[in-house]
Amino acid sequence: MRLAVISDIHGNWDALTAVLADIDARALDAVFCLGDAIGYGGEPEQVIRTLHRRAIASVLGNHEQAVLAPERLNWFNPTARKSLVRTAAMLSGESLRAMASFPVALSAHGCRFVHGFPPDSVTTYHFEVPNGEKRRILRSISEKICFIGHTHDLTLITGDGGRLSETALGAETIHLQPMQRAIVCAGSVGQPRDGTPEAKYVIWDDAAATIEVRFIRYDIAAAAEKIIAAGLPRVHANRLWCR
Repeated sequence: MRLAVISDIHGNWDALTAVLADIDARALDAVFCLGDAIGYGGEPEQVIRTLHRRAIASVLGNHEQAVLAPERLNWFNPTARKSLVRTAAMLSGESLRAMASFPVALSAHGCRFVHGFPPDSVTTYHFEVPNGEKRRILRSISEKICFIGHTHDLTLITGDGGRLSETALGAETIHLQPMQRAIVCAGSVGQPRDGTPEAKYVIWDDAAATIEVRFIRYDIAAAAEKIIAAGLPRVHANRLWCR
């Protein structure tokens, strides 16, 4: 089984389209989305419709959560709140209903999928979790590998007995050892924060026990212009360039 894992699209339909084209060229078995499909970007409706049309299973992100439950907006900084209020106005009732169906976590094909941190946190960042708790969670979840988003970075957390290792990932393929259990932060399709502007996603091959990190170029200028045209904060357009 070869799975594509995408995360943090953030309304960037240009980036999503480029990533899906790359996925289609590889004839993968399934695609999973780790949430935050909306927020920041200029085309949230197109993103949700694409996920729905392609039957891509998605978990709930904190941006979807805030649009569905506006009392959660206070969790965000003022600029992000402004973006989410505008985003909510851009979404159809159909897309809002689709988002409301997103679970907080999924388990499939021996993998767990959650936006923040396992087993089912939407809002916890992986860097907030002490190493002892990370070791405990790696031992306690039934799946050998868990994919997370939320931080927009690419990180591999592995546990082998009492040992814990945390490594930043680049455009590379990592092989997991038979006894290793892993948490993989899959980066961001729509707003990377690792210093490089390409859209990012990962491929999990369970037979080979490999994680391949893909860097995909797309039309950043077009995506940035759509953010500004939609009346969203300009800072979110500027961040697409990782400047």
